[in-house]
Amino acid sequence: MSRKHNPAEALCFWALALTWPLYAIGALYIVGPALGWILLAMVGASLYLGPAIRRDLQAAGPVPTVVWAWIIGTLSMLVALWIGHLNWGLGTGEMIKSSIGWAKGWALAALFPLAGAVLPIRRKPLIRAMCIVGLWTLMLLPILLAAPFIHLPSRIFKSPFSVVGGPGPEYFTVFLYTIDPETFTPRWQFYAPWSPFAGLIGVVMVLFALEDRKKFWMAAGVLAGLAMIILSSSRMSLIAVVVCVAFPRLAPLVRLPVTWIASTVAATSMAVFGNAALGLVRNSMAAFKGARVSSSRVRDTLQRIAFDRWRREAPLFGHGAVERGPHIVEYMPIGSHHTWFGLLYVKGLVGMLSLLVPMAYQFWLTMVDATRGVRGRLPFGIMLLLLQLTFGENLEIEVYLFWPAFVLLGIHAREVRLAKLTWTNAPSGQSTGPIGPVALA
Repeated sequence: MSRKHNPAEALCFWALALTWPLYAIGALYIVGPALGWILLAMVGASLYLGPAIRRDLQAAGPVPTVVWAWIIGTLSMLVALWIGHLNWGLGTGEMIKSSIGWAKGWALAALFPLAGAVLPIRRKPLIRAMCIVGLWTLMLLPILLAAPFIHLPSRIFKSPFSVVGGPGPEYFTVFLYTIDPETFTPRWQFYAPWSPFAGLIGVVMVLFALEDRKKFWMAAGVLAGLAMIILSSSRMSLIAVVVCVAFPRLAPLVRLPVTWIASTVAATSMAVFGNAALGLVRNSMAAFKGARVSSSRVRDTLQRIAFDRWRREAPLFGHGAVERGPHIVEYMPIGSHHTWFGLLYVKGLVGMLSLLVPMAYQFWLTMVDATRGVRGRLPFGIMLLLLQLTFGENLEIEVYLFWPAFVLLGIHAREVRLAKLTWTNAPSGQSTGPIGPVALA
C-alpha cells in the first residue's frame, strides 16, 4: 500500500474501512447510495474534462461494453417501474418515492461498476480496506458474543438518519444480536440489517481477503468473514463460501485435456450411479430446507404468489410496487426474499431481463477470464455469489453494502479491456500472455 491513493481510491477506501463506525451511528444505508452518486459525478467530470482534469482523476479508458449493459439494464428497470405505476394508477407521489428507491437500489448496480471501470481505482486499496473491516470485526467479536449471555440489550438504538427513509427501520438500527424465533438461540447480524445478509457479506470478505498478499491482513479478513458466516447461521452462506472459493480456483483446469477426459468418465458413470446421485441430491435439499422449516415455507409460498400474480395480472411491466402478503406468509411483502420473482412481480418480464442480460454478460466475462489465470479469480467468485444471492435474497436492497464487489467488477472489466488492447497492439512476435501486464494493477 505504498502508493498514495488518488481521490477516487481514497473515497472508496475510507468509506469501506470505516464501516463499523458508520454502522455505529446508523449511517451505512446513506453512505452507500451517496458514494455511488458522488463517484458518478467524478466519472462525468473525468470523461468530460479529459486531459484538463487533474492527472490522478483522468479516465482510465472508455466505458466497457459490459458496463453499458448494466447502465442500460438499470435504466430499463426505471422505465418499467414508471409504466407499472401508470398501469396500476399508483399516483405521482408513489412514482417519485419509487424512483428515489431505484436511485438508492438498482441504480447502484450500474454506478459502482461504472466508477471501477472509468476511474483509476486499483484493486489493492479495496482489498486492504475490506481486511481492515475484518480486523474491526475480530476486535468487536468478544463483545458481540458475550452480549446475549450477559443480558445486554439486543437493540442499541435507532439512528435519527432514518428520517431519510428506507426499506425498513432495521436499516438504521444498531443491534448487538438477535434471537432466532424458531430456535430461541442468538444470531448475529454484525453491521447488516439481518443475519443471512451478514453471512453473504462474510463470503465477500473471505473472497477479498484471500487476494491480500500480507499474511496478517489476509488472516484477519478470512477469520472475520468465516465468523460472520458461522454466527449468522446462514445456510446459503455456508454453501456459497465453498462454491465461491473453490470454483474460481478450479476454473483453469477446464483448459486441460485431462479435465475433459475425467468429465467424460463421470458422465458415463452416471448411467450406473445416476439414481443414487439423484437421491443424494434430493435428500440434501430436503435437509437444507428442513434446517429452517418455517423460513423455507414462507419463501416458497411468497415465490408462488409472486409468480402466479405476475403471470395472471402484469406479465410485461409488473405491478410497479411490492404489496404486503397475507397471513400465510407472515405478512411479508410479495416479491421479497427472491430477486427474480421480485423483479417479475414489480417490474415484469422487462425488469427481469434488465438484470438477466448484464448479469449473464458479466458472468461469462469473469468465468472465461478465471480459466485463463488469477486476474479473473476474485471477479468470478463475486459473480458466483451474486448469482446464488439472487435466489434467496433481494439484491436491490443489498447493493448499498455489496458496493465494493460491484466496483471490483468494473475494475476487472477495465483490466480485461486494457489487456486485450495491449495484446492486440503488441509488436509482431511478442506475446503479453493471456493475463496481460495489468492483471493485479
